[in-house]
Amino acid sequence: MCNIHPRRLISRRSVLGGALGAGVLLAAGRLEAVGEPGSARTVRARQRFFGADAVDAETGAVRADRVVLSWVGCTTYAVAIGGTVLLLDAWVPRLTSSGYVPATAQELADLRPEAIFIGHGHFDHAGDAGRIAQACGAVVHGTAEHCAAIQTQVSDPTFATVPLGDVDTPIGERHEFTVGTVAVTAIRHLHSAPVAPDRTDPSSPFFPVPELCAIVRHPPTLGDVLQNVPRLGDAEGGVLLYQLRVPGFTMVWHDSAGPLTEKAPHVYEVLADLPSTDLHIGAIQGYNQITNGLRDPRRYIEAIAPTLFVPTHHDNWLPGLTAGAANYDPPLRTELDRIPAGHRPELRTLHDPDDYIRPDRLTFHL
Repeated sequence: MCNIHPRRLISRRSVLGGALGAGVLLAAGRLEAVGEPGSARTVRARQRFFGADAVDAETGAVRADRVVLSWVGCTTYAVAIGGTVLLLDAWVPRLTSSGYVPATAQELADLRPEAIFIGHGHFDHAGDAGRIAQACGAVVHGTAEHCAAIQTQVSDPTFATVPLGDVDTPIGERHEFTVGTVAVTAIRHLHSAPVAPDRTDPSSPFFPVPELCAIVRHPPTLGDVLQNVPRLGDAEGGVLLYQLRVPGFTMVWHDSAGPLTEKAPHVYEVLADLPSTDLHIGAIQGYNQITNGLRDPRRYIEAIAPTLFVPTHHDNWLPGLTAGAANYDPPLRTELDRIPAGHRPELRTLHDPDDYIRPDRLTFHL
């Protein structure tokens, strides 16, 4: 067991600002172009991320009667839903620890996703989007700012983008569209942010002791550092929550949970107005946990009212500032216990690193 602990915590902004201050801005390496849909590389990648029994060994087609998700660290998921392959966010964590997540940006491109949905533009959510889209032709969906920033990640962008509003879009606004077999609703909401302690709905502050084990066991490579450093200053560009629907299954995914209670309470009504949700994958790590614990994730859950909740953005993606997902289990269960039993979702926890690229953990039959 690794027992390394820092003497004091420093802010994520300080770390990122220090890196930028060094003036290290180098271009990320280009990925190999992905071949035809039935290429051996695509079949191999899809079988690994979605399970051999869900993927045709000849064509690479994914079964239309399945919904399969593989967690790729932080809030990135490879998704096969109703036969359509998508990426939710597009970044493989490797800034401070290489190989902790057993996947590469090239493998995500090899999946040949039809689209990439960006929740917000920070590096830990969109840092590989341009390279992946360029290699496989995926269409990038996000705010106008997300799309513009992602196109600058490569020198000669040839992929398409679909802007869903911009930074001035009113909080709570909805966008409706389809990708392949999937009906999609995107809702503008807020990034996590610290606010004063909520005296009317208090939750215990929480911040896990950072764990440095991943750096010790999986030290960063120079190549991974140089690929990620140029993305450290990427702006948020607005935040989007997505609901995906196919006949027989509906899921919601969001990569941040903001203090809607104080800043945009009407969004809870917008979320509650969505079609009923079977699976809710929601970020639980956020800046407001230091003053209001996991109140904000709980409020999202209460509004969306899913059958099953899966926490995300709770793994050790930035060792030294983050900790393993298992640390969030006790406070999350305590927070969910505040929801009346008849409205409380089933909880399925995912723990790093064991649950990375584990399609069996999130496979659903239509």
